[in-house]
Amino acid sequence: MTTEEMIKPENLVYAKPKTMNDTPMHYCPGCSHGVVHKLLAEIIDEMGIQENTIGVAPVGCAVFAYNYLDIDWQEAAHGRAPAVATAIKRLLPDRYVFTYQGDGDLAAIGTAETIHACNRGENIMIIFINNGIYGMTGGQMAPTTLEGMKTATTPYGRNVELNGYPLNITKLLAQLDGTCYVTRQAVHTVAAVRKTKKAIQKGLENSAKRKGTSIIEVVSTCNSGWKLSPDAANKWMVENMFPAYPLGDLKNE
Repeated sequence: MTTEEMIKPENLVYAKPKTMNDTPMHYCPGCSHGVVHKLLAEIIDEMGIQENTIGVAPVGCAVFAYNYLDIDWQEAAHGRAPAVATAIKRLLPDRYVFTYQGDGDLAAIGTAETIHACNRGENIMIIFINNGIYGMTGGQMAPTTLEGMKTATTPYGRNVELNGYPLNITKLLAQLDGTCYVTRQAVHTVAAVRKTKKAIQKGLENSAKRKGTSIIEVVSTCNSGWKLSPDAANKWMVENMFPAYPLGDLKNE
């Protein structure tokens, strides 16, 4: 008998979602990925769709997402998750299909797949983790890296004349006719977590209702890449990332 089974239901404060297994996570302490994974698991449990959900995980920090959530998964080449998800949803239209992508994957090598899947209005949900840096490969500049932000490849800060402007791809995607729901959220506070949970659930419901593409951007921290403690990274995100990428719905049809 497990500890949870021994606890009376009325005394149980927290129970791990059934969709989330006991595999130890590889994410750095303080990383936002783990929180978003837990929200996904909770929503899948509450909606009762574990057997009907398919996730697509490409290369990046979230490449091992399939290790933690007990649903059907398909791994995609770097940046190609929306194309793979398109095929899955068209072949299995009754499934809840989503991709889980970072800023380098979605907004750099995968820009074409992202834009065209959204423009076609594919009935999928795209979860977009934006921490403004390449966290997995050494902290290089990403398309969403802020002006003046230091990275491994911009040690003196991002220079617009040399590196171009930060790419606000979520704002761009909101202008496409194929997107039905585009929102930007975070998971740094309890209130923010609740809003993100509602957004993810709405995105999955839109997939089932065939309304078009839903984009759930989660402005996140990368305390390892930013060289900050988890607490300091949250504060830096609020002070620097939020002004550039303000939270809230960009499109809600």
